[in-house]
Amino acid sequence: MTETIFALSSGAPPAGIAVVRISGPGAGQALLALAGSLPPARRARLSSLRDPRDGALLDRALVLWFPGPDTATGEDLAELHCHGGRAVIAAVEQALASLQGLRRAEAGEFTRRAFANGRMDLNAVEGLSDLLAAETQQQRRAALLMAEGHFSQRVEQWLRTLLDLSAMTEAALDFSDEDDVPDHGIETRIGQGVRILAEDVRAVLASPSAERLRDGVRVVLAGPPNAGKSTLLNRLVGRDAAIVSDVAGTTRDRIEVPAALGGTAFLFTDTAGLRGETGDAIEAIGIDRARGALEAADIILWLGPADEAPREDAIVIAAQCDRHAKADRPGLPLSAVTGEGMDRLASMLLERAAMLLPGEGDYALHQRQREGAARLHAHLTSAQGSDDLLIVAEELRQARHAIDLLTGRAGTEDMLDRLFAGFCIGK
Repeated sequence: MTETIFALSSGAPPAGIAVVRISGPGAGQALLALAGSLPPARRARLSSLRDPRDGALLDRALVLWFPGPDTATGEDLAELHCHGGRAVIAAVEQALASLQGLRRAEAGEFTRRAFANGRMDLNAVEGLSDLLAAETQQQRRAALLMAEGHFSQRVEQWLRTLLDLSAMTEAALDFSDEDDVPDHGIETRIGQGVRILAEDVRAVLASPSAERLRDGVRVVLAGPPNAGKSTLLNRLVGRDAAIVSDVAGTTRDRIEVPAALGGTAFLFTDTAGLRGETGDAIEAIGIDRARGALEAADIILWLGPADEAPREDAIVIAAQCDRHAKADRPGLPLSAVTGEGMDRLASMLLERAAMLLPGEGDYALHQRQREGAARLHAHLTSAQGSDDLLIVAEELRQARHAIDLLTGRAGTEDMLDRLFAGFCIGK
């Protein structure tokens, strides 16, 4: 029998209001034990909460009763909206813990029950996880779209199309000599349907990366020693994150600093100055790591000679323009000391980031989702390239399995454990 769980689902005390959630088959009995009676379903009622052990008054609170299965978790659910003081919360939780069959919830357990009971699929769960961790408005918007099931609805459309195509394929295989097969053009329609579906999946695969949205657009500052990289980093992030010195080779290792510009998350990386040879073994390691950072960069700010930029799309910075003549120096004139050029640089970074991140009304795909969609696309491509209906039928079956992995209908417990462990208690 499923256990009944409870937890504080609102913010850490003290707070104006504390929401204690109870979910499971014993939720109604727990509410009866503390409040004396059940309120009308889905209607709040002011009640006196009493300790079932001795009848002592715990608090005056709003109580709500949500009979399952049409609830957030798919089970009977109760909520106690108490005063948010630490002592009140502790007393209510102790009273609930004293009831037989009740226990404190583990991290992510309410959401896991919602998933297990079909109230959410795995994509919506990942969206909720991103929503809880969102720090910028862009992250919030994309996570909310995923949590509300926009991607899941697209996947369900794929599944319905696949089921239709699979049925047509089986009909062509099993009943080709019978009169109830639509016509001899069924194979052509199957091929056209598979092609259109594959194109739609490929379009979704072009969606931005959720990891980039969550961690920030990777901006790497690179160039020769003493080019002004560390000073520029400090100006961009608004604090002294990197040591600034006239001594060449001061920055030995990568320095990564997250920051938000214009509501967009960035991860700025200061790197060791690049030069051909160095007698310092530690500096040599730093240079190797700088080159590794350049390979992984979304955007490169190059503070060296324009003709030595590591990529064609690098933003060339004519740094330290307060100290050097601007004539004949290609790139954006900029001084991290005086602020000249900083507004223009911020605009350029935001313009580049907008091409890498989801726009208004778009969601972003996690690596798991991208791998699942790529697997689905591969099976559709194989089906599209075959004239053998037996192979087409098998590829479509594998494509349906890929969708089950996407939605969480099929998967491993280890992966689910890792996902839900990242949630807070009470969610």
